[in-house]
Amino acid sequence: MVLEKTHACSDGKGHYVLVRPDETHSVQLSYGDGQRFVQVAPPPWGLTGYDFLEPRFYNKTMNHSFRGLDMGLYSEVKLDEEKKTCVVRCGERTIPFSWVDAEQTEAMLTKATFEPNPQKYVPYALLRDQKGRYYLVERGFKKEEERNFRVSIGPKGNLQVQKMKDVVSDSEGEIFSTKRGELRLVVQKDQPSLWIENKKRTELRTVPVEENLPLIYNELGVYTGARLGTPCDDQ
Repeated sequence: MVLEKTHACSDGKGHYVLVRPDETHSVQLSYGDGQRFVQVAPPPWGLTGYDFLEPRFYNKTMNHSFRGLDMGLYSEVKLDEEKKTCVVRCGERTIPFSWVDAEQTEAMLTKATFEPNPQKYVPYALLRDQKGRYYLVERGFKKEEERNFRVSIGPKGNLQVQKMKDVVSDSEGEIFSTKRGELRLVVQKDQPSLWIENKKRTELRTVPVEENLPLIYNELGVYTGARLGTPCDDQ
């Protein structure tokens, strides 16, 4: 029954979007090359499954405070079952996709493989020192891997992943120990977060993650070339 209600669209360049029914977000999107599909990460509660987080393509014309969300960070698939039309919007750019008929869709899906979203890490915290060096903390993308952290340090465009040694987390904050030094995130607003390297303490300024996702994904260098498992990966 799900197969019969799944619709497919193609950009004519070997990229396909699948739209199937979903109880939580009305629909679930998948993206792939016709032989292999990955799940598009579902949006937060309050949005439909046609929306997906896409910080690499920011849309300045969208509502930046919709139910507490900046919709400029979200792209979407627009599908009309009656007219059999499909469009993918990546930020401010729209890409026409052609409707794939039901017989071709069924033949494609019966042979295809389906995989989870390819993301391994997502931003957790971002800090910066007075010299313009950034400290990015990421957590595991999967729910069961949220306590797996990764730290990257460096100037904009050249952050380097550090080798982790230990993570300490309690009510006072978090300490991420790397082979190079310690990054201390402090909960109390009256105390600064610190980077400690060879006993030298460097005070860090907290940079809000949500407001700087385009910076994180496009300019820091950590996500350069990474696939987020969205219909905008190849656009």
